[in-house]
Amino acid sequence: MPLPRVIVLALLFGTVGGVAMAEPPAPIALSPFGIGSCYTNNRSARDNARWLPQMAAIGLAVHRTPHTDWGAVEPESGTWAWGPLDEQMKYLDEHKFTYGAILAGSPKWNTKDKPGTLPVNNLPGWSRYATELAKHVKGRVRHFEVWNEPPNFTGKDQTPADYAKIVVAAHDAIKAVDPTALVGLAAKSAHVNYLEQVINAGAKDHFDYVVLHPYEVLNGVADNTGSESVYMHVVPTVRKMLAARNPAKVNVPIVFTELGSDAKRGGDHQAHALVKAYAMGIAQGVACVQWFEGRDGDSGPMGLLDNKGKPRPAYTAMGQMIKHLGQHPSYLGWVLLNDRHYGFVFQGAAGTVLATWASGGTPAVVDFGREVAIANPVTGNVVAATSYELTVAPVLVLGVPEPLVAQAKANAGKPFPWDGDYTDAQSVSITFGEKTIEKGLHTRSGSAVAEAVVAYGGSARAGNVPGGSVFIIDPNFLSYTPTPIEITAVVRRNPANDNAGFKLVYESATGFKTAGGWYTVPDNKQWHTVHWRIDDSQFVNYWGFNFNLESDGDKYNKYFLQSVTVTKLAK
Repeated sequence: MPLPRVIVLALLFGTVGGVAMAEPPAPIALSPFGIGSCYTNNRSARDNARWLPQMAAIGLAVHRTPHTDWGAVEPESGTWAWGPLDEQMKYLDEHKFTYGAILAGSPKWNTKDKPGTLPVNNLPGWSRYATELAKHVKGRVRHFEVWNEPPNFTGKDQTPADYAKIVVAAHDAIKAVDPTALVGLAAKSAHVNYLEQVINAGAKDHFDYVVLHPYEVLNGVADNTGSESVYMHVVPTVRKMLAARNPAKVNVPIVFTELGSDAKRGGDHQAHALVKAYAMGIAQGVACVQWFEGRDGDSGPMGLLDNKGKPRPAYTAMGQMIKHLGQHPSYLGWVLLNDRHYGFVFQGAAGTVLATWASGGTPAVVDFGREVAIANPVTGNVVAATSYELTVAPVLVLGVPEPLVAQAKANAGKPFPWDGDYTDAQSVSITFGEKTIEKGLHTRSGSAVAEAVVAYGGSARAGNVPGGSVFIIDPNFLSYTPTPIEITAVVRRNPANDNAGFKLVYESATGFKTAGGWYTVPDNKQWHTVHWRIDDSQFVNYWGFNFNLESDGDKYNKYFLQSVTVTKLAK
């Protein structure tokens, strides 16, 4: 979010993931490496002093925001308390951080609104807050993020139109103070549908950049389910939506002002997620990724530092990424090592750098054709080798062989594949068995888990595999564009003939919806085919998947699934 010089960075490559973009403006140098903080560690300069110097020590120089909550700067109506904010900005300046501001909250004195709701009933007060804040930070802050991940932290019955009202009010107030200031339109997760609704409800042309927090999408990558393509399509999907709903804003910067991974999954797991998040974030054109967070606070173990200030492996990984890629890496393109394993090539601090790891968690030996230096971002160790076994742990190859650089550049504008290119396919499918066959359709469990649970002679997969009934369509096949489709599933009750069934829940323009009603699997004597026609799908992966077979808990998931197919229908 708020990054005083974010104007474009790597949006800047003409096409990303196969999505054509308008000619972008000239890039302005800005590091994509950013950091953020929870409330507890970000209320004051004293809070920042517990962790911010350690961030500066590894090269981080972009901070999401100091504490600019409405109630903090206007504790009583008409009374402004700038002292703590001034002290905090001074501290950030001294440590050479750029930073923005977030407009959020409703002060206790604002009795017209309940706490935790958008202040639509006091737009004059909200506008005054935006005006006074913009005046006070003018010359130091240019980016103003409006609210934190709506529709989270809004009233139960508040709508995209309500958020649009506060965006427009903030935009107009801030621009009146500083026409060069930039206003950010925000949404939770990767909720592109919500952004579209807000734009349609009145926010059109009243923003200068887009803010997302795609935690759920990154989780699929971190868990090694092979869903890198979903993460790589966050920016292209936003651009598709903007091209359709607000063409004048199609090339605005997109910033992940929060993105992180829970350290409870393991320190190395978190570090691996960080490297992948930044490598693919820069590759798809994210202007800045502001990792959440610097130090553990009130949001669980998410920090680069734990709650005692001890560095986690992710802290080292962040430093190594900055060291080798530099503050201003240039993305050159992607490669598939051994025709399968993803690699992203950059012009780094001292030469070309390849960030790579084993796709889907399956180790593989890669021959680079000559000796290269291979850096481990988790440890900082560098080894020389001609070949290397890739695993789920990403590595940085320094001094990339020219043939790989040439391949990367040739691929830069092509659709990013997921076990094949399904851009022009009429249908995608997944078939379960002793070997699961994924043709553009995947599950959150990953194919390895799906293959481990089979039935009826190895021709099916149990319905109770975690994540096994949650489906992701290759974004090259269908993403954002509303298209009539038919989903077909072939199912059967388990050998015990337990009562089983589910409903199909899918992404639509207005949120998740149920197609038809409850389906009860008739029996276990034969395979049964069930069809759903859907005319209002809008797949954007805002929770990291497109549709699922929902059995309302474990009571009715005692079925077996042979295959699922998604087919495009004529409009």
